[in-house]
Amino acid sequence: MPAITPSYQIVNPSFIMPEMILSYQQASGAFSALASGNPLVRLGDGDQYVYLKRLDIRTQSAASQSGNGNMLPSVALEARMMSTPTYLHRARAIYDHHDMSAAGGWGIALPEAQRLGTRQAIFQQLRSSLLFGMNPAGGEGLLNTNGATTTTLPADSTGNTTVLTYDSGELAVFLLGRIQAARTRCMQMGETTHMVILGPQRTLGAMEIQKIVQLTSYQRPGAGTSSVAGMIKGVGADANFTIEWAYDDTLIGAGANGTDAVILVMPEVERPEVNSKINTNEFAKLSPSLEATSLMLCDMPAPREIPTPIAGGAIDVLSELRSTSGWGVRPEAIEVISMNYSA
Repeated sequence: MPAITPSYQIVNPSFIMPEMILSYQQASGAFSALASGNPLVRLGDGDQYVYLKRLDIRTQSAASQSGNGNMLPSVALEARMMSTPTYLHRARAIYDHHDMSAAGGWGIALPEAQRLGTRQAIFQQLRSSLLFGMNPAGGEGLLNTNGATTTTLPADSTGNTTVLTYDSGELAVFLLGRIQAARTRCMQMGETTHMVILGPQRTLGAMEIQKIVQLTSYQRPGAGTSSVAGMIKGVGADANFTIEWAYDDTLIGAGANGTDAVILVMPEVERPEVNSKINTNEFAKLSPSLEATSLMLCDMPAPREIPTPIAGGAIDVLSELRSTSGWGVRPEAIEVISMNYSA
């Protein structure tokens, strides 16, 4: 990691602004797609795999008026193990007292700049691992979750297939239909649920700002028209679910045939229960159980930093963190929608 801080000359008298214009990167909202909004700190030092137990049940009973049947059906239980590998993410910073002096001439605290830079490098790799996986062919990453629903934005009533040309009302209705489908797959209709829609800024931004739903399709009480995002949020308030819009531009071109990918995910589910006495979901009371649908596990909340002096008076600071890729443990809660932004 070089620190290019050349000498410079200035004209006196002059004034040097103490602030710096920093290079900004997108603050990804990808981690909103995880249960709890962050990776779970569960791994031990050096853990190579994470295992998760799954228990499925098939029930059957017999009914007769006399009640003397001798051949009665029984409950069938099937236990199986799920697993995902872990990966060690590492980055390093090397500098000496000359580098620190040169950076100081620019008003830069070099150790802190290198520290933040290595952390950002690891966090960006975590984001990539969450969405795309370190081994996509193995079903790693939310985009590659085995069993997840994949959809392509269909043509609207006038034949438009791109986000920019799509009928705004029909686009909002399409997304609401996908939300309903996800809630239905997860048996969450009637439950209070939180949904996350993750996609590129240009695609979701158009739905929040540009795509205004016509009065004939949707009207907020006393306030004219709303955007696609506003309509979905309004309907969600009535239908007992909340929507979070999150952005990540690495999803540009990540959909089918080079289209933009939009990930619709329900990070956690609630245990369905309507009647506590006669509950057709009684088996779900067995504990311990996991309500998360998408996971990522790591061994510590922030990268470990290991400073080591090296020959010549320099210092080597190694940063590392171990994590899994994005893990869709309930694939029915994840849907990947391919949307063509423009022609």
